[in-house]
Amino acid sequence: MAGRIEDYALIGDMQTAALVCRDGTVDWLCLPRFDSHAIFAGLLGTEEHGFWRIGPAHASGAEPPTAARRSYRGDSLILESEWDTPRGTVRVIDFMPPRDGAPQLIRIVEGVSGRVPMRSALRMRFSYGRIVPWVHKHEGRTVAVAGPDSVWFDTEAETYGKSLTTYADFTVAPGDRIAFTISWEPSHKEPPPLPEPEQSLEATEDFWRDWVEHCTYHGPYREAVIRSLITLKALTYGPTGGIVAAPTTSLPEEIGGVRNWDYRYTWLRDAAITLSSLLRTGYREEARAWREWLLRAVAGDPENLQIMYGIAGERELGEAELDWLPGYENSGPVRVGNGAAHQLQLDVYGEVTEALHLAHMTGLARNDYASLLQLKLIRYLEQHWDEPDEGIWEVRGPRRHFVHSKVMAWVAVDRTIKLIESGDADGPLEKWRELRDDIHRDVCERGYDKERNTFTQSYGSKELDASLLLIPQMGFLPPDDKRVIGTIEAIQRELSTSDGFILRYPTSGDNEGVDGLPGDEGAFLACSFWMADDLAMIGRVDEARKLFEKLLALRNDLGLLAEEWDPRLQRQVGNFPQAFSHVPLIDTALRLTASGAYGG
Repeated sequence: MAGRIEDYALIGDMQTAALVCRDGTVDWLCLPRFDSHAIFAGLLGTEEHGFWRIGPAHASGAEPPTAARRSYRGDSLILESEWDTPRGTVRVIDFMPPRDGAPQLIRIVEGVSGRVPMRSALRMRFSYGRIVPWVHKHEGRTVAVAGPDSVWFDTEAETYGKSLTTYADFTVAPGDRIAFTISWEPSHKEPPPLPEPEQSLEATEDFWRDWVEHCTYHGPYREAVIRSLITLKALTYGPTGGIVAAPTTSLPEEIGGVRNWDYRYTWLRDAAITLSSLLRTGYREEARAWREWLLRAVAGDPENLQIMYGIAGERELGEAELDWLPGYENSGPVRVGNGAAHQLQLDVYGEVTEALHLAHMTGLARNDYASLLQLKLIRYLEQHWDEPDEGIWEVRGPRRHFVHSKVMAWVAVDRTIKLIESGDADGPLEKWRELRDDIHRDVCERGYDKERNTFTQSYGSKELDASLLLIPQMGFLPPDDKRVIGTIEAIQRELSTSDGFILRYPTSGDNEGVDGLPGDEGAFLACSFWMADDLAMIGRVDEARKLFEKLLALRNDLGLLAEEWDPRLQRQVGNFPQAFSHVPLIDTALRLTASGAYGG
């Protein structure tokens, strides 16, 4: 059975990623890209669906021992796990070197003290655990082949096959270092080069050290910010600049529930807010690459803007269910692809325009087509801003006039007006100023409940929505406006969990199925960070700091966050690690640091 979500570590090479559990098991890896089929899918099923465990040998039938300690090596994505056994201590170093060629997962076993018997158990299953590959020897190397894929396994340890699994049993003493590598290559091509584990380790450490040096944040939350930035970099697909929302699919928002989605794609919203955090911390190259990805993905067709694309800009992301996988802790169905790709979500226009505006304001070299795209987006919004949509949360119920969507349409127009005013674009300035005023007036009249002194989820509704917390952050209204304060306080009263975290919107009781789905979900971590931001903005900085530090305490021992927190089970839920959780962590840290609202 897979570990708890927070038991996993992330390693990756900016093209794909693996999850490594505390017991030394790689339970998830897609090759060669984030969105490729998994060769280890035990995370969503059982060991029969693929895994790779390296750890101290243990009795047959017994649970594999978990590491006593683990950490990333400095500010890197190199994982080090240590086991203390009756016979000594052993360390396993796991990493994926950033690459131009074949993707590799390298695992180096290092003896620390004593003599420790070890075992590597490698069970490759292609196509998300459905296909058993043909495993054979080729010029002394082990290779697994199925259809278009081949995975090459290299090690100096002696290996043997048993029960469709490749094993290696060996013993390490102090100073011993034994490396294991898997490399992917199209099956019709020549074998990949023999790996060079030690050189790759040194190069990987140098890469991360050099990258982290560009960070401009040096405040009191630097450790948390750096780890979040590294995670966001790991979720960036290097060849194109696309940013995945998470490297996993179908980790449930409710254990045993059906709210299980594939997040291995580039949501414009998630990518835009990720870009904003990277820009604010000194990473302009990532911003430039994302802007180029955006221009290629949207091409000359902004009228048909999708909310998400594939990591290379693909438009077709058809959703399917993998019925041979039972799901994480039997939370089915397991889905690949995402049927929300063609939803209408008008807020996306605002997030994209805000990201382009921030890139412009931080001195990113001008791109004439980016400005042209921005103008085209506004011309589309002129005709469609007042239509109902599916909104930020991708509800699968009927379309509504979501307040957040209207606010972000206002943001898109406002930032474009600023672009024209700066002299870097031409457009009908007075006409769009009137449009900006019209949207603002419409939201304040139709999206605001005067009796309760709060904005509501959609026009004419009584429900609240945590996305309303973005109203002051986007500059739609000033933080000291009584309607803003009333909304913040209403969300605190009605959408807070027992431990003070924030739900996206009500989904239980009379509101069950309000989003077109059965079941419930946990507290949404991004919304909880937004609350901390808002509290700081309205002067309640001590309360903001306390909430922020409670949120930091939810991270696992490696500083990673999933999408949600289950207050009942006291555990992380949803896809992991989640960009939409790490981005607001960075933003809130920056805001609290600027306000001086931190302990010590």
